Amino acid sequence: MFRLLARPLFRLVPDNTRIQFMRGAVLGLIVSAVLSTASVILAFYPGLERGIDFKGGIIMEVRTPQAADLGRVRGAVSALNLGDVGVQEFGSPDQLLVRLPVQADEAGTQRAVNAVRAALEATTPGTRILRVEAVGNRVSAELFRGGMIALGISLIAMLLYIWFRFEWQFGIAAIITLILDATKTVGFLALTQIEFNLQTVAAILTIIGFSANDKVVVFDRMRENLRKYKQMPLRELVDLSINETLNRSLGTSMTLFLSAVPLALFGGDALGGFAWTMLFGIVISASSSVFIAAPIVLFTGAKSLRRETAAVPQAAAP
Repeated sequence: MFRLLARPLFRLVPDNTRIQFMRGAVLGLIVSAVLSTASVILAFYPGLERGIDFKGGIIMEVRTPQAADLGRVRGAVSALNLGDVGVQEFGSPDQLLVRLPVQADEAGTQRAVNAVRAALEATTPGTRILRVEAVGNRVSAELFRGGMIALGISLIAMLLYIWFRFEWQFGIAAIITLILDATKTVGFLALTQIEFNLQTVAAILTIIGFSANDKVVVFDRMRENLRKYKQMPLRELVDLSINETLNRSLGTSMTLFLSAVPLALFGGDALGGFAWTMLFGIVISASSSVFIAAPIVLFTGAKSLRRETAAVPQAAAP
């Protein structure tokens, strides 16, 4: 029994796997470039669905005595002439989220909230206001700028860390891959119209950190194999390094993926955006280590990473 438990009962891939990933190096880079370009276009048109954190406005979470009539509630709130008003179900049929545009000042915000409260009470007696959030234009602009600065600083920090720990080829490969991962995630948000808010920024930062960790594992094995196999062609060495770390990379990615699935399915609107962004980012990060970061190292280090082979003494001719 103990002998049986001493060995793993399940492995995602066999230990002797020898997949030739670098045969698809060029195709992987082309597909990634196309997807990232499309993601940037989607981020501007139709654009990201900015949440209240970045767009500003008023959010009111309300609960009705029974299942709410969305059409009736929307008509009552729209009749107040407060601007573009949104009403949606939030978690359950008796819980709604009412969105109002930014008002002129704090007094205008308070009048708008009171007017909506009175309209909801008249339409559906017994309605309760559970939460009110108001963010002005200035605050939302500062939050958006802060979120973008946080993303930029994280990318620069990852670049410096990997650059100092490895050769420059690895640093370049890492930063390009992280940028491509981030752009694809933004494209996913634009395509699905998941709210782009502070939660999704936190998800993108988490993805960048996870992606960098995954690439460091592969890069570390590449560096070890560069010292171990001084005569092996770089293409074969890159494939060998990926195969040797494949179980660890897939195992880590699957563990994080499975932990985020319950949040995506049962977290509701409060955590759904964060969780779905994480799920997409995990898949992108795991694949980019193989099909983006490794090919960049292969092409940029084709000569410079193999300079030491010239110093290997040759056997004397008989």
